[in-house]
Amino acid sequence: MATGHARLKVGGMTCSACVGHVEKALMKVPGVTSATVNLGTEQADVDFGEGVGVADLAHAVEDAGYDVVADEVTLSVTGMTCSACVGHVERALKKVPGVLEASVNLATESARVSSTGVSTANLVKVIENAGYGASVADEGPPDDERAAAADRREMLVVLAAALLSLPLVLPMFGHIVGVDFALPGLWQLGIAAVVQFGIGWNFYIGAWKALKSLTGTMDLLVSLGTSAAFGLSLYNLFTVTAGADLPLYFEASAAIITLIKLGKWLEARARRGTSAAIRQLMQLRPDQAHVERDGEVVTIPATSVLTGEIVVVRPGDRIPVDGAILSGDSAVDESLLTGESIPVVKEPGDRVTGGSVNGDGLLRIETTTVGKESTLERIIALVEGAQAAKPPVQRLVDRVTNVFVPTVVVIAIVTALGWLLAGGTMEQSIIAAVSVLVIACPCALGLATPTAIMAGTGAAARAGILIKDVEALERAGAVNIIIFDKTGTLTMGHPEVTDIMPAGDMDDEELLRLVAAAQQGSEHPLAKAVLTDAGTRGLKLDPVESFSRVGGRGLTAHVGGQGLWIGNRGLMEEAGADMTALEDRVAALEEDGKTVMWAAGEDKRLLGAIAVADQLRPEAVEALKVLHARGIAVIMLTGDNQRTAAAIARRLGLDDFRAEVLPEGKAAEVDRLRAEGKVVAMVGDGVNDAPALAAADIGLAMGSGTDIAMETAGVTLMRSDPRLAADAIDVSRATGRKIYQNLFWAFIYNVVGIPLAALGFLSPIVAGAAMAFSSVSVVSNALMLRSWKAKASVKLDKTNK
Repeated sequence: MATGHARLKVGGMTCSACVGHVEKALMKVPGVTSATVNLGTEQADVDFGEGVGVADLAHAVEDAGYDVVADEVTLSVTGMTCSACVGHVERALKKVPGVLEASVNLATESARVSSTGVSTANLVKVIENAGYGASVADEGPPDDERAAAADRREMLVVLAAALLSLPLVLPMFGHIVGVDFALPGLWQLGIAAVVQFGIGWNFYIGAWKALKSLTGTMDLLVSLGTSAAFGLSLYNLFTVTAGADLPLYFEASAAIITLIKLGKWLEARARRGTSAAIRQLMQLRPDQAHVERDGEVVTIPATSVLTGEIVVVRPGDRIPVDGAILSGDSAVDESLLTGESIPVVKEPGDRVTGGSVNGDGLLRIETTTVGKESTLERIIALVEGAQAAKPPVQRLVDRVTNVFVPTVVVIAIVTALGWLLAGGTMEQSIIAAVSVLVIACPCALGLATPTAIMAGTGAAARAGILIKDVEALERAGAVNIIIFDKTGTLTMGHPEVTDIMPAGDMDDEELLRLVAAAQQGSEHPLAKAVLTDAGTRGLKLDPVESFSRVGGRGLTAHVGGQGLWIGNRGLMEEAGADMTALEDRVAALEEDGKTVMWAAGEDKRLLGAIAVADQLRPEAVEALKVLHARGIAVIMLTGDNQRTAAAIARRLGLDDFRAEVLPEGKAAEVDRLRAEGKVVAMVGDGVNDAPALAAADIGLAMGSGTDIAMETAGVTLMRSDPRLAADAIDVSRATGRKIYQNLFWAFIYNVVGIPLAALGFLSPIVAGAAMAFSSVSVVSNALMLRSWKAKASVKLDKTNK
């Protein structure tokens, strides 16, 4: 049983074979229950049991020939007086799960900590608990600056390789136009050696690691291919044969390395583009917060704000925490969190989300959640988790790539032997084998799925759609029916009392007072509507003496010594109440789409009925039109009676509906449809929707709903807009298409390219160029998803403007 989880940043992976190698290395660690490695994010997610430390996992990755890229932070430590203090702080830090290494320096009064998945605030707390003071020191340049510096370094390497290779390659083009010239052989050797063993040295390092661990990688293929071309040229250069004029292939080895370096540089730039969304989300984290402490406003790091503290947000500032407004009003821009482009007016009592931007008002906010529990951090965690996950098709790809490199090496050997047996020269056989080695590219296979997922989930997140279940990306294409829970998804979820119909000698206020009193403390939307109306009228409510819920039908209660039955028609029939006096009026209200609560006394006497209306969301009709245009049927589930449900169905243009559905019946309805062969998506927002969300092929939880619904669903819609359900299907289908497009081209490229190379139709330089740009093309194709825009949820907005 897994008791711990760690996410490691793994460096040095170049292809899918590397992914399989790292996963195998991690699974060999005793106590590890699962390990999933993603080439696109360069991350390993590991679940493990007791007795396993993150350092053990890191050692396994490093022993396999790869690097664990740790988060490093420098902390200023005060209160240390001797080396014993140093040892004490180090031991305290090393006990923290996720800490790989901790080095404390007494002279500089600092601690350098390498960790994975550990927050800085947690490290500071550990040092403070050990009896010392701690704070965050200067952490150096931001990630974007480090990435830019690495990009510049790699660009210089590519430029140097190109300049060195140019004099070797130019004679080949000169020969095409009838100009024969070439550098002396020794000059060619010197230049090619610098490219081969200087600029291309990292390929040898990677190949050596692969050989030590008995695996195959792209580095191994490149090293074998370029070394063969370089070695053949070296042999021809120093072999003296009477009258022989043997060709040199130094330009092939140098050009291959240059082209692959160029391809990897372009690929890295493109891959950073696929992770732009997560970087944008991280940039929403404010650095500082203005907090009221001891009667004055002080500026502190945003990570140091505590729950319950009062934060002051000035006009134009980014809101640093989740909280509730105590005073002030403003229009808040939540676009990067919810995808809603129009600022939302916020007033006292309204909730605000950390990371959103305050408008022109001054706000005082009481902090409700901080750290990992905040909305922004949960969104980031959801997106990161989705981008690190593997859909079923990727697991198949992983199995293929595990045997890919050894297979290519065997094909290259067979190619060389085949040429010799067919009467070809040694040069022809080696060059054909080199072409086979350098054109084969496991990188494209490995990047096909993760880059598409990163780009797709990132584009979805910008539109306010959080995809947690990446398997939904594959299932979305087949969805042919979508189920909406009525309350809160198709309706506003804030019903209001519209009609009060007392029976007998009961008056309006007395009926409302009894029904409201019986439902005090209830969170049901209908109960809230009655309680709100009673409060508006200033009615005094008697305490509830007893209360019992009758699942799906209503409740029984005792108020002021009087027994009450409150609920639907079925409950009245059980109570034995005669509803004839109000039947016609109630029927007319239900035909108008209103929900009616009946009330009866324990003496079977009908007390009356109260009608409640929940307005349809203005976007609901548009959402259904879009879904129908996608070929998806729409069904509504509701606990309302048949007449009310039918009225709502007519207004919306639903394909079908199910009325008087009990909470437990929602999941049963999903199961029934799936048993009929339907691929079902379910949209809900309440606790009682959670089983149905889990049972559906794709569960979509409305962002205004409960945490339970959002945790259960594979997709979270950050706005209460049913049109987002159509957009979620669209972006999932688009991402799924990109995955299969990438895989198709990656497989076809190898299936076609390797035979052409083996038959001698592709020179090593052309093969190297094709190999270099295969992964670039795959990443670039995935990158096109960044241009995806939500169409359904903006169409009506533009019309309204």
